[in-house]
Amino acid sequence: MAPAGYGKTTVLSEWAEQDPRPFRWLGADDPRTTLAVLAEEVAVARHPFVLVLDDAHKLRDTDAGEVLETIVHDLPPGSQLALAARCEPAMAVGRLRAHRQVVELRAADLAMERSETAALLASAGLRLDADDLDTLMRRTEGWPAGLYLATLSLGDQPDVRGAVKRFAGDDRVVAEYLRDELLSPLSSDQKAFLVRTSVLETLSAPACDGVLGGAGSGATLADLARSNTMLVSLDRSGESYRHHPLFAEMLRAQLRRTEPDVELDLHRRASAWHTARGDVHSAIRHLVAAGDVHEAAELTWAHGAGRIAHGGKDTVRRWLDGFTAEQIAASAPLALIAAAYWFASGDRGQVERWTSEAELSLDLEAAGTNTSLRDALTILQASGAPYGIARMGSDAARAGGSEPDGSTWRSTAKLLEGVACHLTGRSGDARGPLEDGGRGGAAAAPYVQALCLAQLALLVVDDEDWDEAAFVIARARSQVKASGLEDYPIMSLVFAVSGLVRAHRGMVEEARADMLCSTRLLRQLADFAPWYEAETSIVLARTALRLGDVGAAGELLSEAAHTLRDTADATKLGTWLEETREHLDAVMGSTGETWALTPAELRVLQLLPTHLSFPAIASRLFVSPNTVKTHARAVYRKLDASSRGEAVANAYAAGLLHDVQAA
Repeated sequence: MAPAGYGKTTVLSEWAEQDPRPFRWLGADDPRTTLAVLAEEVAVARHPFVLVLDDAHKLRDTDAGEVLETIVHDLPPGSQLALAARCEPAMAVGRLRAHRQVVELRAADLAMERSETAALLASAGLRLDADDLDTLMRRTEGWPAGLYLATLSLGDQPDVRGAVKRFAGDDRVVAEYLRDELLSPLSSDQKAFLVRTSVLETLSAPACDGVLGGAGSGATLADLARSNTMLVSLDRSGESYRHHPLFAEMLRAQLRRTEPDVELDLHRRASAWHTARGDVHSAIRHLVAAGDVHEAAELTWAHGAGRIAHGGKDTVRRWLDGFTAEQIAASAPLALIAAAYWFASGDRGQVERWTSEAELSLDLEAAGTNTSLRDALTILQASGAPYGIARMGSDAARAGGSEPDGSTWRSTAKLLEGVACHLTGRSGDARGPLEDGGRGGAAAAPYVQALCLAQLALLVVDDEDWDEAAFVIARARSQVKASGLEDYPIMSLVFAVSGLVRAHRGMVEEARADMLCSTRLLRQLADFAPWYEAETSIVLARTALRLGDVGAAGELLSEAAHTLRDTADATKLGTWLEETREHLDAVMGSTGETWALTPAELRVLQLLPTHLSFPAIASRLFVSPNTVKTHARAVYRKLDASSRGEAVANAYAAGLLHDVQAA
């Protein structure tokens, strides 16, 4: 059972060529004659055969169903009844399924596979590259008739690649076929239902009722599903459907052509229905389709920043992609959400582009502009610290002060205020804003909370409270994972601080993994903010030193020094930079050459300051005593030491060991 164009008759013909049994073919154009012939065929049959009834969907009355069931019951042993239909035959198929007396092939079974599609195109002299073939498969979903029509449409096109991209359900040859084969047999009410509900991506009774402003859509959907008008069921209960892509495009094209004003109203109703159910993405899409850019912008503004802060950056990008660049530039709410998206993506150039557009738009608007728009503009502009770190903090504090508790923008402002205090040497004033930002961000802006916690961890590291640092950064890592923020470039600092703390605690593999992740994200930043990139680079350099990778440490410190030229008042960063350079120089001086301890050697090194013997260290690390001795000798050699005590002393001097407690 499948809609028109799925090759049902072709499949039966190929079966007949392979099966030794005789095949008897009957059409269902005259139901009464067909049923009589069927009964006669079965009554006189003495040998196994296959009785094929094509267009069986035309047998719809109850009597026909009863006759078909009788025929199935009376078939001679080894015989089969084959029905080719566009919808369920008028018989008790459920009972046959329960007794495993029926084999069914549906649209998904008859759809052409990728290799078959390539062969079909090749037979028509068309050879598409992999991307174009994927596009065609996605558009047709393997519908054989659609693919055949595609070969007709593409065959005389000089630009085949462009033609593939344009191929859709509104293509003339496709639209004519769909109208003739699928729409023509339907009633006028069913046609109107399909055309007007084509604005929906998912069809359900409540959604269709909401768009049409009436009731009874459930029954209509059920009838259409049974008639197999290329409705694809999305669940096993038959409550939600979608159109085949080509069919949907044909219906929408017909709606635009015949009822353009109605189409806009349908989109507005669809937006209202989706908004009421919290489906912001669909609501925005329908508002844009209705031409209500202002309303779509307001909805994007209301939900965009929060969605970005909760790990939905890519979702917001899809919202923005529904607007033109000109529409975004002309709307302060849209331009600010675009800037927020690029802030989370770590692209300062794009942040500046869209904040400039937002500022221009706000300047052109009348007095009484939403205060929150001005606050967001100030905070986003301040984040890059164009006038220094101290100014970043004061601007953010001023703008965030008028934002309500728990808002994304207030939490972001608290983050910037706390960072400014810490990096300008006012560590005592940093904790309050960072803790406030972390508390507010827990619900409103998880990515802001994670950054507040990372900065707080660095505060307590300054005080050598490594246990507290481990607790705080673990909370940040947990938030990053829970909120799906692992691929946000601005999470680089979180992983850098985590790597530093883990390296200090002797968690070598975990620290290396954090460092790799942080470095990957850092490389994705596009001149994001000098203070942020310098801070992250210095923390990574400190981590690299603890892991014995002096080459990476030196490179990271050079990058930080270069970046700090644009952040003159970040005195704390300058202090960190010099201290880390001193550690690097000590390492280089103690060894006389660039060196790196392996993870296994670092694990042994962490236990050398303790009272544990080599056999006890081996037991702790689940290795043999000989393995520990081998690693220890390597550590001595690399640290230019002749004894365990000298190795420990040199490791402390190099910054590889800090406050290791006796085991």
